[in-house]
Amino acid sequence: MAADQESYREIARLVSPGARVLDIGCGEGDLLEMLAAEKGVDGRGLEISAPGVQACLSRGLAVVQGDADRDLADFPTHAFDYAILSQTLQQMREPRTVLTELLRIAERAIVSLPNFGHWRVRLSLLTSGRMPVTACLAEPWWSTANIHLCTLRDFALLCGELGLRIERAAALTAGRPARPFNPASALENWRAEEAIFVLSSAN
Repeated sequence: MAADQESYREIARLVSPGARVLDIGCGEGDLLEMLAAEKGVDGRGLEISAPGVQACLSRGLAVVQGDADRDLADFPTHAFDYAILSQTLQQMREPRTVLTELLRIAERAIVSLPNFGHWRVRLSLLTSGRMPVTACLAEPWWSTANIHLCTLRDFALLCGELGLRIERAAALTAGRPARPFNPASALENWRAEEAIFVLSSAN
């Protein structure tokens, strides 16, 4: 929970007051509620699970049920200032398409994801020969929703291939406050448990 709170605090810091925000994979609405309270955003949410949607609606949040892999195409171009994908990209069937869609429907995308290159993950694979279970990757391989795990370097390279500009990047480890980092940093690809990226179109 501490790690989630620090991640949400950093995302909130990155969002401009009063912005139009779409939170994709918003869960029970914790981040949306924080953004509304602290930044006065005009927030909307997209959530695949019916219980998550119901929890959001009970909090007075504007959330609809939908699948980001399929339903982002229904949103108008540049309808939002920010599209947020918090700890969700690795669960997408088509992450390349999802990233492209984020920057069609919003001026900027904020994407957070676990780092499969973190040293604890590497050590666990080396010593046990099994898929690691960590604070950021808490479910065993056979029950996790994560299907496209990547390292920070993988993500930065994909952004380059898609013509997306990384405007800012922040690393998080062990629930401590986020720290800025250079996406090309080999060291952070070892150190960071999670990272948050602000993306815009390079065109």
